[in-house]
Amino acid sequence: MSTKTTKIIYWIATILIAAFTLPGLFFMNSEMAVEGIKNVGLEGVTRLQQLLGYAPSLAVLAILFLPKSQSHLKEWAYAGLAFVYIGAFWAHVQLGQTAAEIAMPVVTFIVLMTSHYMWHKLMKGASMTK
Repeated sequence: MSTKTTKIIYWIATILIAAFTLPGLFFMNSEMAVEGIKNVGLEGVTRLQQLLGYAPSLAVLAILFLPKSQSHLKEWAYAGLAFVYIGAFWAHVQLGQTAAEIAMPVVTFIVLMTSHYMWHKLMKGASMTK
């Protein structure tokens, strides 16, 4: 696979992750979000709701904008998002929700891992050309 193809796949996957994640920042206090937290059985946990709104958005911004010299922070951002999507999957399964609701965090996780894999390929390619 050429470097150009790798970059294209990386940016498509990364922008999709941003599109899935960043809107949560603006809707974390919406009625639907509050009902979702109640549905999981965590009524009155405003701090958790804020954490699940701010942290993934900050992780996406780190993935998008941190320079190569901060690659360890990008790794933590990818790991944090992975935990969020794994937790979302498990919550949907435990609540017995529909296959579509269960599949969404799985699809998002796969897109995240695609971004992560392509980022590593780009970093490896950059280190080989030095």
